[in-house]
Formats: sequence, structure tokens, C-alpha cells
Amino acid sequence: MSAPRSEVVGRGAATGETRPRRGVVLTVVIVLVYVVAFANVALGILVLLSRYDVAAEEILPVSLRGAGIILFGLLVAALASALARGSRLARLLLTGYVALLVVLQLVTIVSSDSWDIPATVQVLVQVVAVVLVWMPPASRYFVAREGELSGAVSDD
Repeated sequence: MSAPRSEVVGRGAATGETRPRRGVVLTVVIVLVYVVAFANVALGILVLLSRYDVAAEEILPVSLRGAGIILFGLLVAALASALARGSRLARLLLTGYVALLVVLQLVTIVSSDSWDIPATVQVLVQVVAVVLVWMPPASRYFVAREGELSGAVSDD
């Protein structure tokens, strides 16, 4: 016989607070965010390397777009770890970074013909990941901890 499964993962040693178990949906979303992050880094590298195939006046804009996609991809990878810990700030920052990545990739789609399909797929997957992070099954993990909203501090 196995022990009954608890919906609580663990307690904080100093505070005694309990944390809800991370659901399957959120775990899938976190894996998807990691995949999106590393795919953005790869796409950014390819866009950056494509500067050798453009006219001289386009080298700087293409390089900056590629560097921006790489940077935001790395930031999204860092946020995936914070999402796994239940950080609400990470969820907000992820939404903002993905919005900036979508803008960068739309500019890439409009300005070059070589990256239309990969950038479009990236945009779609990123939007799906952000929508899933905000859906109720995943949102339950980001519920405010007791006393966090009121700013109450324990005196013990």
C-alpha cells in the first residue's frame, strides 16, 4: 500500500508555510517555456549570422535584432526556473519578455524572407506558452501566500 498523496510539497524551514504541489499542466508549461527560450536563442544566433548575407546598410539592424532575440531568449530561460518555484513576478516578466520577443520576431518576419517560417512558429508557440501560464490550472500555483498581500509579518 502506498501512502496517500498530499497536495502539499513541503514546508519552509523558517516560516512554516506550505506550498501547493505543482500540477502536470504547469510542469508542461515550464518545459514549454524552456523549449521556447532555447529555440529563441537558436533563432537569434541564426538571425545574427544572417547579417553576412544582407546588404551593407542592413548589417547593423540585423545584428541588433539577432542579439535582442538571443538576450530575451536567455532571460526567458532564467524566468522558467523562477516559474517552477511559483514566482508571480516571473510570470509577469515572462509575459512582458515574450511580448518584446513577438515584436522582434514580427520585425524579422517583415524585414527578411529567410526567417518567416521559423519566426512564425516561434511566435505561435510563445503565445501558447504565455496563455497556458495564465490559464486557471497553472494559475492556482501562483496564488498569493497567506499574509503576502496584506504585508503582514510574523513576530515569532
